[in-house]
Amino acid sequence: MNKLRIKKLGVLSVAKIYAAIFLVISLLVSIPYGLVIIIFSLTGASTLGGQGGLALGGGGVIIGLLVMIGLPIMYSAMGFVGGAIGALLYNLFAKFVGGIEIEVENVYQ
Repeated sequence: MNKLRIKKLGVLSVAKIYAAIFLVISLLVSIPYGLVIIIFSLTGASTLGGQGGLALGGGGVIIGLLVMIGLPIMYSAMGFVGGAIGALLYNLFAKFVGGIEIEVENVYQ
């Protein structure tokens, strides 16, 4: 068993990974949510006891599409920024307290 220490993280590579992860997670949430908005707007369903919907007709379709497109873009950007900040903080603290130690094993001999 060999011990390795992660001394420094590539800020851009961590930011890209976080952006991709946040994109996938937001797609899993925003697409069903957007479809529900579209379906309820087209059927005229209302949460106010029949007193008109939030956005009936075409407006609801537009809102649903904006949710399905806008939320993944917004969450990806937040993931990118958050990943970059996290990597910068890791690099800063790793200088003072050392990095994360991992134990690896060579399985190919």
